[in-house]
Amino acid sequence: MNNLLIERINLNSPQKKEVEEFLFKFDLLLDKDVENTIVARNNNRIVGTCSSSGSILKCFAVDSEIQGEGISSKLITEISNILFDRGIYETFIYTKPKNKRIFEGLGYKSVHETSEVLLLEGGMANVKSYVNNMFVKSGLDNRKKSGIVMNCNPFTEGHRYLIERAASESEQVVVFIVEENRSLFPFKTRLELVEKGVADLKNVCVIPGGKYIISSATFPSYFLRQEDERLMAYTKLDAGIFGKYIAPAFNIEKRYVGTEPYCRVTGQYNSALMEVLPQYGVEVKLIERFQREGRAISASEVRNIIRNGTLEELKDLVPETTYDFLISKEAEEIIEKIKRSDTPH
Repeated sequence: MNNLLIERINLNSPQKKEVEEFLFKFDLLLDKDVENTIVARNNNRIVGTCSSSGSILKCFAVDSEIQGEGISSKLITEISNILFDRGIYETFIYTKPKNKRIFEGLGYKSVHETSEVLLLEGGMANVKSYVNNMFVKSGLDNRKKSGIVMNCNPFTEGHRYLIERAASESEQVVVFIVEENRSLFPFKTRLELVEKGVADLKNVCVIPGGKYIISSATFPSYFLRQEDERLMAYTKLDAGIFGKYIAPAFNIEKRYVGTEPYCRVTGQYNSALMEVLPQYGVEVKLIERFQREGRAISASEVRNIIRNGTLEELKDLVPETTYDFLISKEAEEIIEKIKRSDTPH
């Protein structure tokens, strides 16, 4: 194709709308978190596009009339070079399952797929070795375990209750803290608050969740709080990856989750876990949320009180270790950020 031009798009210009209109023909949207977008043009008409967010390649589409002309390879090479220049050597691709052969032909490996979405990895990424390394670093043994995945933004009495319940019913419990740094409380702070908050529970191990548990690679809707038609696909993708890779590596036979009366995204995720995980031999234990005065305790409620009330009101909602942090000088910057923010995270 002699007139083919690969071009980087200015997402703050009218070119963005042109990309959105092209993607619409493929039932795709240009995600809110996209940082880079490139297009292939033929005679000034867009015939292909690909975008990236962090290490994630997404929003990929090529006009069906010219598929097989090497445009996919050119798009992936160009956007990969942009990421390489930023020091990103592990990449992940979201696409529809029908595109599987295209990307496997470019050296990508399938991680997991649902009927709606396929996740592949490239470069130095390798899900099996990554998860096995997580297990080795955890220092855990091969006894049967229960697993919990939490964001803890921040750690509340509700989180503590769920962990206590799992600890009382399990020989070992491993708590995975969402590692993606998109929450108002930074990952390092969230991890430390949970570690301190459950230090007395000797059969509980708290570890980072890594790249394959509720991350931009497995569950972008969690961070974008998108409640569109893709939500079900993403929840099933993340659940499937947990069942396929995480559970066997850690010998997890049960996963504990709390009921979710307020957030549709998390509620949908719980439904996906209950549907998907039993297919991998993992029982899902749905535990009624811990309540105070008839209201379920949630991290969002704690943040709302920080935003609109006084820290004194939090004494019954968070463990002492969390409260001590919130009234410390170390927390001042986070609290100011919460007061300025209206985000759900």
